Amino acid sequence: VQLQASGGGVVQAGGSLRLSCTASGTFFGLNEMAWYRQAPGKQRELVAAITTGGTIRYADSVKGRFTISRDNAKNTVHLQMSILKPEDTATYYCNLAIPDQQRPGVIDYWGEGTQVTVSS
Repeated sequence: VQLQASGGGVVQAGGSLRLSCTASGTFFGLNEMAWYRQAPGKQRELVAAITTGGTIRYADSVKGRFTISRDNAKNTVHLQMSILKPEDTATYYCNLAIPDQQRPGVIDYWGEGTQVTVSS
């Protein structure tokens, strides 16, 4: 399984960006696709996640500003980011979590990060 992300860039505070990520390869059944981010000197954190069934969760810091969506037929997830703030500056990583069929838990796949820089 491979994840290919796109859409990062540089934007002024208050602006918008849209990230996209497509998963390729063979996998079946329910899964969750998500965006994480990691700023310099900080731990990677969950930004937003969406399951195959459409259940969504957001980090408190992005609620009301970011919207996650997915196209199950295309194995693609999008993150629409609005009202961006300088503190949103980070490397954003796409994640696909698939239930492990052999033991409790999930198998995580990660895409290469895409940089988002918000200038003040």
